[in-house]
Amino acid sequence: MGPVLAGVLQMLALVGALALLHVPAGTYLARVYSGSRHLRVERWIYRGVGADPDAGMTWPAYLRGVLAFSAVGVLFLYLLMRLQGHLPGSLGFASVGPAQSFNTAVSFVTNTNWQSYSGEQTMGHLVQTAGLAVQNFLSAAVGMAVAAALVRGFARSRTDELGNFWADLVRGTVRVLVPAAAIAAVVLVACGVIQNFSGIHEAGQFTGGAQQWNGGAVASQEAIKELGTNGGGYFNANSAHPFENPTPFTNLFEILLILIIPFSLPRAFGLMVGSLRQGYAILGTMFTIWLGFTALMMWAEFTHHGPALQAAGGAMEGKEVRFGVGSSSIFAVSTTLTSTGAVDSFHSSFTGLGGGLTLLSMMLGEIAPGGTGSGLYGMLVLAVIAVFIAGLLVGRTPEYLGKKIGAREMKLAACYLLVTPALVLVGTAASLALPTPAHSMLNPGAHGFTEVLYAFTSAANNNGSAFAGLNANTDWFNTTTGLAMLLGRFLPMVFVLALAGSLARQRPVPVTAGTLRTEKPLFTGLLVGAVLIITGLTYFPALALGPLAEGLAS
Repeated sequence: MGPVLAGVLQMLALVGALALLHVPAGTYLARVYSGSRHLRVERWIYRGVGADPDAGMTWPAYLRGVLAFSAVGVLFLYLLMRLQGHLPGSLGFASVGPAQSFNTAVSFVTNTNWQSYSGEQTMGHLVQTAGLAVQNFLSAAVGMAVAAALVRGFARSRTDELGNFWADLVRGTVRVLVPAAAIAAVVLVACGVIQNFSGIHEAGQFTGGAQQWNGGAVASQEAIKELGTNGGGYFNANSAHPFENPTPFTNLFEILLILIIPFSLPRAFGLMVGSLRQGYAILGTMFTIWLGFTALMMWAEFTHHGPALQAAGGAMEGKEVRFGVGSSSIFAVSTTLTSTGAVDSFHSSFTGLGGGLTLLSMMLGEIAPGGTGSGLYGMLVLAVIAVFIAGLLVGRTPEYLGKKIGAREMKLAACYLLVTPALVLVGTAASLALPTPAHSMLNPGAHGFTEVLYAFTSAANNNGSAFAGLNANTDWFNTTTGLAMLLGRFLPMVFVLALAGSLARQRPVPVTAGTLRTEKPLFTGLLVGAVLIITGLTYFPALALGPLAEGLAS
């Protein structure tokens, strides 16, 4: 079997698995966020935090819950790392420095999981499990809660209430993430991923000498790392490490974990607003972009010219032989079109056009299918913009799901859309203009520019992957990417929740002959076009200076 055919078959197997699982998963998610019954363990949690899960929240109250909970998470994780050297389970590692502790705490609380450190040489068992792994659950649950609030904004009318943040947070964690991650962890252990709390030991090398390795609760963290679209690896090599991802089957299974919740949420959206067709229109948009980018990535990595690449059957530099070009291409697109950040190959070693596709995948806003929750609410904001554009074309007041899209709604959607590009482009420009950050670039020219652009794109979009030729463990990059992660996560949530509140207060608008049918394939095509054109106009100059210039010159 040729490598191209193997890659295509793996993609077809993945699509088949997603087609089978998204229906029960999406139906279950809709029940979780629509029900009013509380489990006994959930009542214990509510009593512990002093929350009333049945109290409705306006959008400012919901936002205060999101920000307060996330602030406590940042503080707890920061202190845990600063005190690591004095705590049990440190494996002898020293406490983490202030700048890196800040960056890492923000990274995991914002679902970015950007790592400017080597996990196996920096973090002990206590920080990995009680700190980083816990935030993998909670940050994903926060994203799903905000998505549920926006969906309720479309579904409800003449009300100020969007649900209860604490109930949404607890339900997403207890009913969705914990049981699904437990099942996934058992599968990974059965397939060879390690799960232990062993100390540091030496392993002999074929070339002589020895190398130090430490174990860890890797399978349990790997499961939620992918399922919650987090991405932070237990080891520096991330999902290319055999302890995290030992076989081609586990590689495909981890891609499935990355995609299952984001691709199931559109069905939950359709059920919650009372129209499955609306959900499938959003799903069709996500799937079209994901499939197109995967095909383009395979083409870029399989057909790149050069005798060495042709002899290897593709651009094998930086890729694991046990996975190959096809599977690595699927993983790279899936992880950058979501907010995962996990990698099973070296994105900096991709071809110029292939590396550009990973960048563009994040620049779309990670909405195809996007992160857990963040992908759905990002796509719905873009749907609002697409409806507005269609309304301008036909001269009608734009409507979406029975709600008028007026000046207030468009201002909020536009603010959402402009936050991330501003953070990316300003951060990149400042880093290239100042002399000190430039010393972190290990490559000159277009590739070095792409390294910095990739770093801020990954941080502001809460992805977490990197072009590893950049030394980001400096005070400048730890601080600036940390700020980009904070603002890139929570400023968009402000606009999303404000938009949800504005929509929920409206009266439903009756459907007429002139209403745009947003459940039809025509709207799906319009939405795909809006996503690509808006992103292209925003980022094309930066892409032309980096990956496009490199790709055309090679």
